[in-house]
Parts: sequence; C-alpha cells; structure tokens
Amino acid sequence: MADGRDNALKLALLIVNPRSRRGAAAADGVAAALRQAGLTLLQRECDGPSAIRSEILRAAPSVDRVIIGGGDGTLNSAAPALLSTGLPLGIVPLGTANDLARTLAIPVDPAAAAKVIASGYQRRIDIGDVNGRLFFNVASIGLGVELTRALTGGTKRRWGILGYAVAALKALRHMRPFSAEIRHGGERHMSRTVHVAIRNGRHYGGGMTVNDEARIDDNRLHVYSLEVTTVWQLLRLLPALRSGHHDAWTQIRTLSGQDVHLSTRRPRSVNTDGEITCRTPAHFRVRPRAISVFAPPSSEFP
Repeated sequence: MADGRDNALKLALLIVNPRSRRGAAAADGVAAALRQAGLTLLQRECDGPSAIRSEILRAAPSVDRVIIGGGDGTLNSAAPALLSTGLPLGIVPLGTANDLARTLAIPVDPAAAAKVIASGYQRRIDIGDVNGRLFFNVASIGLGVELTRALTGGTKRRWGILGYAVAALKALRHMRPFSAEIRHGGERHMSRTVHVAIRNGRHYGGGMTVNDEARIDDNRLHVYSLEVTTVWQLLRLLPALRSGHHDAWTQIRTLSGQDVHLSTRRPRSVNTDGEITCRTPAHFRVRPRAISVFAPPSSEFP
C-alpha cells in the first residue's frame, strides 16, 4: 500500500528476540504495552534467524502485521519473510544500536513504540540487497567486518551502546588497507581503503549518520570509502562520520546510486546489519519501497 493509515485490525504476530539486549527482560512489558494500545497478539519467542523467518511464513495467512521486539540484527532476520509475504512491520526497539528505529523516529520506550504501531500509519521504505542478502541499514567490507567480529553479545550486554567504542578499539588493531574496485553508473573507481560502507538507511553503527540528505525511501544506496593509512587519520574523520558531513575530507570517497559492484583482490567478508553473511565480489542494489513499516508520518523524521 502507499504511505498512509490502516486501522483495520485482525491479529498481530509478536516476535521478541530473547537474546536482544533488553529482550528477555522486556518481553512481558512489550506485550502488555501493545495490548493496552489496542492490538490483539499472537505471541512467539524465536531464537535465531531461521526460526524468525519460519514463524512469519507460518503465521502469514492469519495475521495482518508482524511486530518485532529486538535490535537491527533481529529485524534483518525477518526481512526475507516480510518481503515475500508483504506483511507490514512494527518495530519495538530492544537492541543496542537500534539504527533502523532511529532512522524512522520510532521511540525506544516500548509503550511509545506500541502507540506508533497501533496508530496504523505506514510508510514504505527501501531495502538493500547484496548478493541476495538483504539489509535495512548498512553493508560493509573491511573495518566494519572487524568491528562485527569484535562486538560480541557479551560486550553489548555489558557496555550497551558504549560496546561499539570498546569493539572499535579492538578492531583498529586489525586495520589494514586493501584495494577495492568500485563500479557504478558505467564508471570504475579504484580505492585504497580500510573500510567501504554501502548504506540504505540514514543511521548505522550506533547512531552514525550517512549524510545530510540520505533517506530510507530515496531509492538510492550511499557509498563511502575511507582512504586512510593510519589510525590517527581515521580518528580525525570520526566527527564527520558521526554527523554525515563528508564534503570537506578528501580521504572519504563518496558516491550514490541504485546499483554498485565491488570487487577485491582476494575474497573479503561482507557485513550486513551486524552479521557477516557473504563475500566479495559483491553486487549491491536497492529494492525501492519494498517493505511497509509502522512509523510516524514523514514530517516527523528526516
């Protein structure tokens, strides 16, 4: 459906990831908040991507929406089933970064998030695809993969959002420049880089900003490559990466488009929304307005 309000309720499938940072403790409260907001629930607890996808496919004939309580990794697990069933997604942020919720201006408080879902307002958003793997926020090669490997479940539970900084310090010890060929729009770019990120949403990596103009429904992927050789050069770029103001830095190569090919001299792992899922060579493309989500009207988020 187009962006707009749908208040016809049948039954909502609620899936809470017990391994998300707040999932186990918050499950009962999330369900109570959704019921208080007027929703009828089919509640399931799923542990693992395949279980989440299977449950959505199994429940699809009898529900009119899927509500996920978890973080960005849990939402990513649900993406293939949401795409195939066409069911709209309600988000209750229970993870560490919650970048998709941040992009959509969905509040982290479960009761407030429940009201957003119950309001019935839906927006259609783009989703990224790399070698058949879907991502809402970002796919990356290089430093982002090392960060994913360092950001263990224990680190996130102990440090919360600060766990990204702890993991980053570990990842920086493995930072090594590599060569990447980026092909886009008939052009070929050779980059000596430590990190290439292909972004679909506005936020990634615990609140980093893609750029001033990026939107999750702009039908474009936004790419940057960090062409630095030392940790100190990288640290100088952090304020720009946090704010999304990249123009003043020649060490940040940027481009955007609907279709991007990336290859490396030897196969390198690709991280999608916090999970290592495939390897280069990688074909990235955007699937425009592919999934419907319950979110505040567009005037309330950039």
